[in-house]
Amino acid sequence: MDLLIEGFKQAFLLLIQGDPEMITITVLSLIVSLTATAISLVLGVLLGTAIGLTRFWGRRFIISLINTGMGAPPVVVGLTVSIFLWRSGPLGFLHILYTPQAMIVAQIIIALPIVTGFTVATIQQVDAKLRLQILALGASRFQFLWLLLREMQLPLLAAVMAGFGSIISEVGASQMVGGNITDQTRVLTTAVVMEVSKGDFGLAIALSIILMLIVFAVNVLLTIIQQRGKVQ
Repeated sequence: MDLLIEGFKQAFLLLIQGDPEMITITVLSLIVSLTATAISLVLGVLLGTAIGLTRFWGRRFIISLINTGMGAPPVVVGLTVSIFLWRSGPLGFLHILYTPQAMIVAQIIIALPIVTGFTVATIQQVDAKLRLQILALGASRFQFLWLLLREMQLPLLAAVMAGFGSIISEVGASQMVGGNITDQTRVLTTAVVMEVSKGDFGLAIALSIILMLIVFAVNVLLTIIQQRGKVQ
């Protein structure tokens, strides 16, 4: 108990003082995870919409792969990305292993199936009569997709929450492809693990508090947007 109390005291002091290392780690975490979430959202919505609206051979198998990817262990993703980006790997010529770019790639692979899966499920729940009605009114393909996405905005916000939450809190893939390098690839989750192993519980608790506050703030913002205009 004394260790916990002392850790919270140190964490409070670090938060009040604005520790430079803590700020650097936090900013990098936000840049990596927000970038990965944004890219995953665009790709996931496009892919999920295409799969949801079309019928083709192997469609069920593709959806099964997407659903499997939604629960893929981050360490497996990290291992796969590491192999591809290794110097002798297929993408080794890019020379981005142990960089923030590699971490973004790994996090996109983690979040993409989540956003895609949410989109496919949402498309399938949209009333087929609504689709026919939109087309019967003479809507162009772009207008059709835009109106469909407007109908899906609430589930898509849920997809963003799930996608962001899954990558901002993961540690395995970030550790493997980023290397946890000081001032370069050290993010909140990998820093917490390292500080605990060093016995520096003050900084570990401070970083954990920041991590939880970020997740809470993002979810509050998205929830406000999601519930805007709804009857309370």
